[in-house]
Amino acid sequence: MNKAVELDQSRELSSKMSVTRGDKVFYIINNIILALVIVVVALPILNVIANSLSSGDAVASGKVTFWPVEFSLEGYTAVFSDSFILIGYGNTIFYTVAGTVINLFLTVIAAWPLARKDLPGRSIIMMFFAFTMLFNGGMIPNFLLVRDLGIYNTCWAMLLPGAISVYNMIICRTFFATSIPGELLEAAQLDGCSEMRFFTSMVLPLSKAVLAVITLYYAVAHWNAFFNAFLYLSNKALYPLQLILRDILLSNQVDPSAIIDADSAVNLNLVETLKYSLIMVACVPIWCIYPFVQKYFVQGVMIGAIKG
Repeated sequence: MNKAVELDQSRELSSKMSVTRGDKVFYIINNIILALVIVVVALPILNVIANSLSSGDAVASGKVTFWPVEFSLEGYTAVFSDSFILIGYGNTIFYTVAGTVINLFLTVIAAWPLARKDLPGRSIIMMFFAFTMLFNGGMIPNFLLVRDLGIYNTCWAMLLPGAISVYNMIICRTFFATSIPGELLEAAQLDGCSEMRFFTSMVLPLSKAVLAVITLYYAVAHWNAFFNAFLYLSNKALYPLQLILRDILLSNQVDPSAIIDADSAVNLNLVETLKYSLIMVACVPIWCIYPFVQKYFVQGVMIGAIKG
């Protein structure tokens, strides 16, 4: 018993001695910088939340800082009463889900063969992938390609262009190459396991970390995407939420009479609250998804990006 206590004491003493004065200074400075970053990031978010929960008069008069003034949910009521905004919200959800599924499928089926050392011409294929990261045709050729393919002004214009990110594919490929040992494949083949069975039953379950990170990357990109919609969509029924939000924030294109009942249509200050409420509605889904993949984030990125 005494030996165990002495061992614990020696370990505690050695851990204390291993932390030098320079380390303590570094930790203090690092914590101060992180605290400042948190404040810089959090204050604008708190301001948006407070404005979205305040009355239109309080927002228009500039009384709101970081706490709601004259608490009101009229902005959210107006957002969910506008059929145009709801259509955009539904379009964004569809583009995000369908686009992420397409992206993840193409990324995985490209990354796994390229991670295999027995793939003929692997270096040449990888060179073509890397070439696209440095050179592209540009906006006008891309527009002409989308038009000539017949997907202009369709939902496919939001899903097919950029269906695979080479950067994400390289992360996924590196993860496969460094985390899935070749001996595991050989053992599975000796037991009569097919390539597809090995991929679906062993490779994918062992790659949850990197797949979660890649999924988050793609989902956030689709949720925030508006430029492709700006280029390839002219039918407002296909607009994503971000494009609607852009029009409201930058062009001030909102008709109060379309979202407010006739008795309160004179209250134009509600438009200001509507903007903040719409920002919150656009941000909350991603905020809700991130905590579920946070535990995989560092592991997936570091393993896929550093090793090999």
